[in-house]
Amino acid sequence: MAIIERKETKQRMSRVVIHQGTVYLCGQVAADASKGIEEQTQTMLDKVDALLLSANSDREHMLSATIYIKDMADFAVMNAVWDAWVPQGHAPARACVQAAMARSELLVEISVVAAQK
Repeated sequence: MAIIERKETKQRMSRVVIHQGTVYLCGQVAADASKGIEEQTQTMLDKVDALLLSANSDREHMLSATIYIKDMADFAVMNAVWDAWVPQGHAPARACVQAAMARSELLVEISVVAAQK
């Protein structure tokens, strides 16, 4: 039977789940939701970096990413930050959808699946 490792587990979710070498991150949002789309995107991706590192992975090992954006008017700015963050040649499968956020001040959220190193 395969072992499932959960990190930072609370009643509703775990921040990281690892199963058979695959890392699943819960949705990540900005460190400071009072900031604009550029900073929200960057700090969200910084959190992804930290969580992947804690699971023996990194952005070069991302398999897929789903991005939820509050307003498609912010799509180009969000993509500029994303494009600078993703290592060349290591882009994951990705979807981006417009969505209502859990808190009105949030502009972007991401869910990531990655392989361990």
